[in-house]
Amino acid sequence: MVEEVTPLRTRVYVDGYNLYYGCLKGTHYKWLDLLTLFEKQILPSSAPMASTLLPLGIKFFTAKILEKAAKAHDSVSSQARYHTALRKLYEDRIELIEGYYSLIESKARLVDMNAPDTWPRDCKQTLVWKLEEKQSDVNLSLHAYHDAITNEVDQVVIVTNDTDIAPALKLIRSHTKVKIGLVIPTRLNERGPNTELAELAHWIRSHINQTELAASQLPRVITGRKPTIKPESWYARPDLLNKVLNLATPVVGSRGKAFKWMEEENQYLNGSAPIDLIETDAGATQVIAYIEQYLKDRAGND
Repeated sequence: MVEEVTPLRTRVYVDGYNLYYGCLKGTHYKWLDLLTLFEKQILPSSAPMASTLLPLGIKFFTAKILEKAAKAHDSVSSQARYHTALRKLYEDRIELIEGYYSLIESKARLVDMNAPDTWPRDCKQTLVWKLEEKQSDVNLSLHAYHDAITNEVDQVVIVTNDTDIAPALKLIRSHTKVKIGLVIPTRLNERGPNTELAELAHWIRSHINQTELAASQLPRVITGRKPTIKPESWYARPDLLNKVLNLATPVVGSRGKAFKWMEEENQYLNGSAPIDLIETDAGATQVIAYIEQYLKDRAGND
């Protein structure tokens, strides 16, 4: 008789800063469905024992971008839109826990390019802006330790490569029987697990691959009293997206309808959806040629 194994009650603790800079920066996967990524992709393929995510099974530790330090004009609004989408779609599954960014003037030592071996104390000083994320590491550590010692979980899955989390993991190993999983938020072969963290984990996932990110994207529109829509700048090629939208919108009647048309498979484009084709110049050229030919044919029939 086969003994039935009870799945481990699991929570995932995501360091949003580490995840963004390790996996998402410079990609078109920022509209990330965290629940799908971990529940459907990471845990089934990595955790050595069966696990089940608890209600509020994902705790996402993040901080609001400061407009004065943002690199793009829509960084603040795009991040806010993403946070709103997660809260609306997964109110009972994902908890967002916010720290904050600190931006202060600070003195820093300049490396002497003519004598790079000069000690920092002997180098000139300059005034720089120092941007730091505050409280996220502390919040993650406290939440994971609290959940472990109060017997809320059988397994904690930590998504970071930051050694600041190590003291909390040591306490969890010392005072509980809770299993520790470690997911390094980096793409394949870009960065290895931190040695100190790896020694404290019961199992390790060394990377998150592009296929998993692509398969874990939120719907473009999150419905509600006021729909939340994926930022256009978060697509692979916003320039090509806008070019096609500007052509298609007058044809179908609105930008929303144009998006809907782009998301549907099209028999005149070999069964591909226009939204997928416009990730490349060649694909966009094909879509644009189809729209222009349609307009030409329609004008000829009028």
